[in-house]
Amino acid sequence: MDDITLREKTSTSFFLGLPARLRAAHHPLHQKAVTHRLEFRRYRVPFGREVRTAHRPWVEREGLLVRLEDEAGRSGYGEVAPIPWFGTETLEEAEEVLAKLGGAAEAASLEGIGERYGCVRFALASALSQDWVTPAEARRLPVAALLPAGKAALAAADQALESGFVALKWKVGVLAVSDELVVLDDLLARLPAHAKLRLDANGAWTTRQAATVLERCAARPIEFVEQPCFAEASQGAAGQRRVADALLGLANDYPTPIALDESVAGLASLRAWLERGWPGVLVVKPALAGAPADVLALLASHRADLVFSSAFETAVGRQAALRVAFQFSGRQPRALGFGVVPLFKDGWIDALPAVPFLTPEAVNAINPEAIWNALS
Repeated sequence: MDDITLREKTSTSFFLGLPARLRAAHHPLHQKAVTHRLEFRRYRVPFGREVRTAHRPWVEREGLLVRLEDEAGRSGYGEVAPIPWFGTETLEEAEEVLAKLGGAAEAASLEGIGERYGCVRFALASALSQDWVTPAEARRLPVAALLPAGKAALAAADQALESGFVALKWKVGVLAVSDELVVLDDLLARLPAHAKLRLDANGAWTTRQAATVLERCAARPIEFVEQPCFAEASQGAAGQRRVADALLGLANDYPTPIALDESVAGLASLRAWLERGWPGVLVVKPALAGAPADVLALLASHRADLVFSSAFETAVGRQAALRVAFQFSGRQPRALGFGVVPLFKDGWIDALPAVPFLTPEAVNAINPEAIWNALS
């Protein structure tokens, strides 16, 4: 436990609704108020290996674990796992929001936590519901294996294919475009006909670089190119509009689908792109997007091309995020972006094996209480 620092932040009581079923039509706020005791704890846990993306090297995960206990002693768990460079709240902001829930509050007080704090809303709603995947929703969902950046992807791809994965996701935008295109040809040469390869640039490229890659992909079996360009909030509204227009232009000019990830991290941005009629794929990270009921309700009103994906959360948040994927009843989503395990140095924090298909039984078997207790 030397690699893990954890501190309990606060303990308070407030009134929140405990729904029998977390669905779009049955939001927690619409249920009878039940008293809950709230605890939240900050954690910092190291990854098993450095996660290299176009944004920055990532060596550890920081977040908050949330525990709710009602008057009958029943408990539920959630996780706040923000990624500020995606546009979420910061960890400090999340702590402040949770601390301000001191004393007692009615269920409707959750409505006072704005969409800006999607990670907090996700954690609280998850802890309220602990919603199980029912047999009616039971099905196997394929998982895309995450490949590391650079040439290391080649050996990782061989291993993933041998393990039965049918979808691979390669982190690009880390090396020069010309170098990555060479590795891309090597990857495709070993890819069987039934397997799919998706590229994730994390917004690393200029519009011209993105066009170069998309032109090369046009004649190759690439499932999609994820977030080729991105403008962070620091680039201002004008910069973000320019990138949004560029993404639409690229999506219309090239046959390879483009997926949005960073651009749709929050519920407001996801809603905006849906209403704009985005023609490509949308990568939904439930842990960042907000209360699951809100996310499912929004997605139910559109026939979008979706990928449900991890936000590199612990198994506490991952269980709740995967339940969103299994509860989704619209257009069949593409392979899940949850092939990140083994992710943490201490493998028990993952709680899921690296498997090419996930079942409801595997998701329901995760024990968030064990992780809460172990990180205490």
